[in-house]
Amino acid sequence: MGVVVARMNGRVWVAAAFAVAVLGVTGCQPKDLSDGAAPSGGAAVDGSGGGGPAAAALAKLTVRPDGSISTYDRVKDFGQAWTDDQSAPGGHNGCQTRDDILRRDLTGTRLDGRCEVVSGTLKDPYTGKTIRFTRGRGTSLSVQIDHMVALGNAWTTGASRLSQPQREELANDPLNLIAADGPANEGKGDDDAAKWLPQSRAFHCEYVARQIAVKTKYHLWITTSEKTAMSNVLTACHAQALPTESSREVALAS
Repeated sequence: MGVVVARMNGRVWVAAAFAVAVLGVTGCQPKDLSDGAAPSGGAAVDGSGGGGPAAAALAKLTVRPDGSISTYDRVKDFGQAWTDDQSAPGGHNGCQTRDDILRRDLTGTRLDGRCEVVSGTLKDPYTGKTIRFTRGRGTSLSVQIDHMVALGNAWTTGASRLSQPQREELANDPLNLIAADGPANEGKGDDDAAKWLPQSRAFHCEYVARQIAVKTKYHLWITTSEKTAMSNVLTACHAQALPTESSREVALAS
């Protein structure tokens, strides 16, 4: 990705400055969150959630078992990574999606031309660390672009029924994308909220709300365990807003 990497179906996609290449990353084993990974104050609940907009949207999502991933193919099903030729916000703006997200999420960015981010600083939402990003072969992996609803998870919870243009929009939608610490992103793999939450508990509420917003927008379903995990998180933030494409943390830089 020239400098950035994104996890898709347990793989990391790296685009070198001079070419795009794919770096395979094995999927991770499901992680047990029963050791207190939910935010403080998030006592177990029955899956009904709180009373805010995010919780209300969660309550409306269909609950059913996830489907098969056996026929899933990332490129065939979701298109070329970071293509600008798609209908999500930022599509057809002349910049690849990864650079759109870097420009949005990093501060102090330096560009090569109009689009390509060559350096900047990320206050990582997943770990709380501050990461100095520099585009290059030995440094780009430190900051990656995460699909908050992983594409593999999206495929097994309804994306297989979407049209090809809709799936390519989902894969490039700023609502579903965030710049994050590389190792944290790789550790997540295709896990849903029942199996993985960010190390930083301060970001749990926003993380889950973004996932709910994406699943609402693209008519994806959730599993019983996923709904329970999301509800547990939202007990710590009953009034959590449901983000949209115009929300400050989602909208692309002009």
